[in-house]
Amino acid sequence: MTLYRDEGIVLRTQKLGEADRIVTVLTRRGGRIRAAAKGVRKTRSRFGARLEPFTHVDLQLYERRSLDLITQAETLRPYGEALVSDYPRYTAGTAMLETADKLAGEEGEPALRQFLLLVGGLRTLAERGHDPRLVLDAYLLRSLSVAGWAPALDECCRCGTRGGLRGFAIAAGGAVCANCRQPGAATPAPPTFALMLALLRGDWEYADASEQRHRTETSGLVAAYLQWHLEHGIRSLRHVERADATDDTTRERV
Repeated sequence: MTLYRDEGIVLRTQKLGEADRIVTVLTRRGGRIRAAAKGVRKTRSRFGARLEPFTHVDLQLYERRSLDLITQAETLRPYGEALVSDYPRYTAGTAMLETADKLAGEEGEPALRQFLLLVGGLRTLAERGHDPRLVLDAYLLRSLSVAGWAPALDECCRCGTRGGLRGFAIAAGGAVCANCRQPGAATPAPPTFALMLALLRGDWEYADASEQRHRTETSGLVAAYLQWHLEHGIRSLRHVERADATDDTTRERV
């Protein structure tokens, strides 16, 4: 049993006993881990506030047979401070944390690319340079790609034909041409395919200039595609959709 260090993003916490917590962290080297933090729920805790969701932390841990023990925690970037006062960004960030928890693989399995994607996604959200739902959809598409589930967007996922895409078949793996389209497949507008591809590739100039109707269609397809590939749905996406509805109502009033 030894001491070791790692950095990570706090994904979630849960109570343990009267004053402790179990902290789930997506780390740079060790992937997703669960560790105990002693006394962090006490008012005078040395580092309780540093172990809240959204926080990018540098940790020192003591290896144990069951849960490892967090002995030190230093804040690297407190992303939560920039998100908690902005409901659309907060809900988008929460969906990112939940998705990372699901896609990071087995506990203790290295997931460097997922970690870097999450750090980049939270930083982009906190910088407030792009619409939060666009940031979330870009993150979801890239995370799915890293997990091996990237949707086909510029060619038919069945026959490989480029151009003439007429549908989006979630179970088949993405875009389909007119010949391969089956009943029940969605029929997105061509700019929606272009927006999804732009988000996957990081083309923010195109994404920022996109129309709201294509953003809405993209969000619905990305959410459906993500949840089809996961055993359980992303519960926090419901709050994201509620935030989107509130924003739409506000725009209509204005």
